[in-house]
Amino acid sequence: MENVIQKFKDTFFSKQFIIFVLIGIVNTFNGTVFSYIYSNFLSANVAFLPGYISGLLISYILNSFITFKEELSFQKLIKFTVSSIPNFIIQYIVVIICNIMGLNKLFAYMLAAIIGIPVTFLLLKFFAFNEKSN
Repeated sequence: MENVIQKFKDTFFSKQFIIFVLIGIVNTFNGTVFSYIYSNFLSANVAFLPGYISGLLISYILNSFITFKEELSFQKLIKFTVSSIPNFIIQYIVVIICNIMGLNKLFAYMLAAIIGIPVTFLLLKFFAFNEKSN
């Protein structure tokens, strides 16, 4: 159990995770702005998809160079995208629930972005960017 706690601390209390979160803040802003722009001519639920994809591409570039210090490649982009599917599903459900509840669409987009951070970090770290567990 002590080993599990140490691995948790090493993963989520690391410089790499802090950088990931900071980039995530930038990406939350990007995805929110893009979703909001698209919602001017699409429904709020539909606008989330192109907003998410726009933010995802920016996120891939920033995380490749800054968080994981790796070169861009098509294969890593595919793995990055696949790693983001669980996060997308979680976020999309949050957006739908917030919209059903009548909450502000900007709030819905921002809340949705925050929810999947830990899951996404682990998938990116160990799948998309192939970092080995210690």
